[in-house]
Amino acid sequence: MLEVVGDQVFLVGPKGSLNVRGDDEVTRKLAMLYEGECEGLGPKRAAAKFGYSDKRYFQLRKAFNTQGAIALKSRKRGPKGCYRRTDAVVRQVIRHRFLDPDASADVIAQKLRQTGHTISTRSVERVIEDFGLQKRTPQVSS
Repeated sequence: MLEVVGDQVFLVGPKGSLNVRGDDEVTRKLAMLYEGECEGLGPKRAAAKFGYSDKRYFQLRKAFNTQGAIALKSRKRGPKGCYRRTDAVVRQVIRHRFLDPDASADVIAQKLRQTGHTISTRSVERVIEDFGLQKRTPQVSS
């Protein structure tokens, strides 16, 4: 059972207790599942005790049953990678840049859009900058 005494959190059993770090989310979620499933508290009361909804309790229980304790760790939300500037699109931008060094980023983006790639002019500019393929300006010697 998880007990909070002041700012200290403990996992308490019949023979002793363990100190739990306050920022240890995996242990807290595991304690919630343990109390809900093994201690007879029930899913609804365990979720309420730990500040979760019933729906989140069941999501965590399913994740734990399929993947183990590692599934209880929170993950970063949102896109996990660059979905517009894929490797294929980057290669095409570089290819177009080498085929026509005078073509602007807008022209390259238009050519890619005509072949079915969804990319903005700014994304093409970023690829050009990332690979150092900017147009060189002539230097005036004095």
